[in-house]
Amino acid sequence: MRMVAQLDKNVIAMRPASVWRRLVSYALFEGRPLTTRGRWVNPLVFAQFRLAEHLPQISRVSRPIYILGTGRSGTTILGKLFHMHRLCGFLNEPKAMWHAIFPREDLIGSYSRGTAFYRLDESAVTEAVRRKAHRLFGYYQFMTGAGRVVDKYPELIFRIPFVRAVFPDAKFVFLIRNGLDTLRSIASWSGRHGDRSGNENYDWWGVNKRKWKLLVEQVAAIDECLSPVMDRIAEFDRQEDMAAVEWILTMREGRRWMDLLPRSVYPVRYEDLLKNPGETLAALLDFCELPADETMFDYAGKVLSPRPEKSAVVLHPALDHCFNQTMRDMGYGGAQP
Repeated sequence: MRMVAQLDKNVIAMRPASVWRRLVSYALFEGRPLTTRGRWVNPLVFAQFRLAEHLPQISRVSRPIYILGTGRSGTTILGKLFHMHRLCGFLNEPKAMWHAIFPREDLIGSYSRGTAFYRLDESAVTEAVRRKAHRLFGYYQFMTGAGRVVDKYPELIFRIPFVRAVFPDAKFVFLIRNGLDTLRSIASWSGRHGDRSGNENYDWWGVNKRKWKLLVEQVAAIDECLSPVMDRIAEFDRQEDMAAVEWILTMREGRRWMDLLPRSVYPVRYEDLLKNPGETLAALLDFCELPADETMFDYAGKVLSPRPEKSAVVLHPALDHCFNQTMRDMGYGGAQP
């Protein structure tokens, strides 16, 4: 049976009062991207946002929590765990909401085909942008009754200064997962969810590889490790190689912000979450300034378990140095041979 809004039988049984909160998040705030069904709802979602922008500030947004990293690295399950906390409302990649706040942020092409920026910093935050963000997130809190907002949007790892200029007290959770497992998962997802409409292809990399082109041109081209092999990277069309580039850049970015903002950016290793969920979540909740929640811990015990190790993946030789170095930097000894 198809799961709607990430609601599984354990969520419904263990915290039934949270079901409404999750359905509201899914139906009214997240929007439906290109690779999903139900895109007919998007005009209604954006109409609601326009209305909310003109309402007074309904609810003050304090210490919002952002889950960042590379997609397919455990960000969704961590969001679901936060959803099981009695105080939290979980938004699963509310890119429609962020597009309403800042229209040039759409990397996939779900809502716009115009100019987009992979990186965003404080210079992009006008008073109008700040006001929209506070009103929309405040409206979300009011509609769901959540005490704290949890927003899973992995690519915000490249936009931490932008988010901090809007919400100075924001907390950032940086998910880290073995690069080999991550790139396998991305390649598999893209193969399952890819689609075509007219002369447009949709997959992990957006409309006709829009996200990939932006990643290469705006991030990889100026990266110290990858820029020397840009001529090879620009020719990549194999999913595993492209995913490896995204993982390398994301891990390097996250590590940089961990060092720069240790009180605001907290690393969580996916493997630790699976192996020791109680200990890992307790430390995470302490960082987020949230009280312990036994239902959250019990749910984690039911749905999390260690995964078996997988075999190596053969990547393009141009990536060997950067991939292996990043694996070592992130604490994984089993890099590519």
